[in-house]
Amino acid sequence: MEKPKECFRTRVGGQALIEGIMMRGPEKICVAVRKPDGTIDLMMDQVKHHTWSKIPFLRGVLNMVENLVLGYRYLMHSADVSLEDEEEEEPSKLEQWLQDHLGDAFEKALMGAASVLGVVLALVLFMALPAFCVKTLGRFVPLAGPVKALLEGVVKIAIFVIYLYLCTRMKELHRVFEYHGAEHKTIACYEARLELTVENVRKQIRFHPRCGTSFMILVLLVSIFVNAFLSWDNLALRVAGKLLLLPVVMGVSYELIMLAGRYDNSFTRAFSAPGLWMQRLTTFEPDDSMIEVAIAAVKPVLPEKPEEYTYDN
Repeated sequence: MEKPKECFRTRVGGQALIEGIMMRGPEKICVAVRKPDGTIDLMMDQVKHHTWSKIPFLRGVLNMVENLVLGYRYLMHSADVSLEDEEEEEPSKLEQWLQDHLGDAFEKALMGAASVLGVVLALVLFMALPAFCVKTLGRFVPLAGPVKALLEGVVKIAIFVIYLYLCTRMKELHRVFEYHGAEHKTIACYEARLELTVENVRKQIRFHPRCGTSFMILVLLVSIFVNAFLSWDNLALRVAGKLLLLPVVMGVSYELIMLAGRYDNSFTRAFSAPGLWMQRLTTFEPDDSMIEVAIAAVKPVLPEKPEEYTYDN
């Protein structure tokens, strides 16, 4: 009987989309989307290599910005492909007037406004609201600064968990989370050096330490320690201070994720555990058709030799 090959830790990663998956390798990015007719649409893109990707802490912040921009573009592409044959609803008179007079500028302005509102909502939910709750509690119960910072972190994590849980109740997002599971299981199959077949992928675990969910949990946890040094005297100044320190929090969190991807020991397992637990809300078991999409997305981006794209190279 042939001895099973030892697993390795690759840097190949991806993102779940609407009825699809994006996979990123050392040189190429592939976006695979299931079309309404059942076929799989593939879009290829080149990976841009930056000098700052080798600079610790700075790379975490800039990678986050780049991934948000690319992720948004691929998400919109997946929406267009997966819905291309569906009939659009008749626009209202106001929408038709705006489209006739403003054209593409209207759509861009609408998407820009939605993005701004999303950022504002995130700032309110995860920066202003937790601080307000804890400061209000401090008026009735004497609390030391470190205790306030800890409680603020607990409130942020609670909001995050509730937000994710509500997302799982939405049918469309639940399917995205199933594709998320397919992405993780396919990468796990590749790292196990198994042939990329639906049967082999189905057997893999759906949790992975290099997940965006794990990164977000680390951001929330690291922020507890970093923001503990900010004053509670003025709520507005505290929120402004947290905004200024956000790049530091993101940089540290990214380096921790990199460590979790490179090593498997008691230290990395300890700080990876909360993110892996949280993935129970952001990854679900995919069906075979979703696994097929994940395999189609990952195969074109894989290096000829797996060892060429590990954390040691």
